[in-house]
Amino acid sequence: FPEVVYGEGKTPEQVGEIFARVGCHSNVLATRVSAAMAAHVQTVCASAEYNALGRTLTLITKPIEWKQGEVAIVTAGTSDLPVAEEAHASCPLLGVRAKILADVGVAGIHRLLNNLPEVRTARAIIVVAGMEGALASVVGGLVPQPVVAVPTSVGYGASFAGLSALLGMLTSCASGVTVTNIDNGFGAACAACRIINACEGGHNP
Repeated sequence: FPEVVYGEGKTPEQVGEIFARVGCHSNVLATRVSAAMAAHVQTVCASAEYNALGRTLTLITKPIEWKQGEVAIVTAGTSDLPVAEEAHASCPLLGVRAKILADVGVAGIHRLLNNLPEVRTARAIIVVAGMEGALASVVGGLVPQPVVAVPTSVGYGASFAGLSALLGMLTSCASGVTVTNIDNGFGAACAACRIINACEGGHNP
C-alpha cells in the first residue's frame, strides 16, 4: 500500500509536511481532506490532485503497477457519491482500476438490471448505499464476484446516520457479503484490492 493519511484531526501544515517528506519516495493518499487543507498542501506539492467530492488528495510520484482486473463501484443514489468517490480515488493508488456506476439503487431497480452486464465484468464489486442498505443484498444475490458493502449516513432520521444500512448489510440474506464501517469508502477499496491481489491468474471472470 502507498502512504495513506487520515486528514481529519490534522492541521493543513501537518499534512503538507507529510506530503513533502513522503512524496519524494512514495505515492501518497490523504482522505477526509477539506478544501482549505488541500489548498495548503498544493502550495507545498503542486502536483497533488484534490477530489473535492470524495475529499481525497493524491500525489503520484512513482509509476503505478497496475493489477489485472477492475473494481466496479455501484451506488444506490447520487447522495452516496462522496463515499463512492473516496473508494474510486483510493483504488488507483492501490494499483487497481475502478469505475463508478451511480444511481442504480432499489428505488429504480431496472437501472441496476440494465447495467448488470457491465457490473459482472468486474473482478470485485463495491456497493455503496444508505437508507436501509438493501442494494448490497440485491447485488450479492445477482453476481458471483466478491461484494464489499459500504453503508452510508444518507437517509432520513430512522436511518440513524447509517446505522440502519450497516445493520441491514450485516444481516444480508446474500451470503458472503463483506461490510465496512459507515462511510468508509477507503476501507472498501482496500478490501476489494486485497481480493484482487490474492486472485490467481489475474483475469476478469
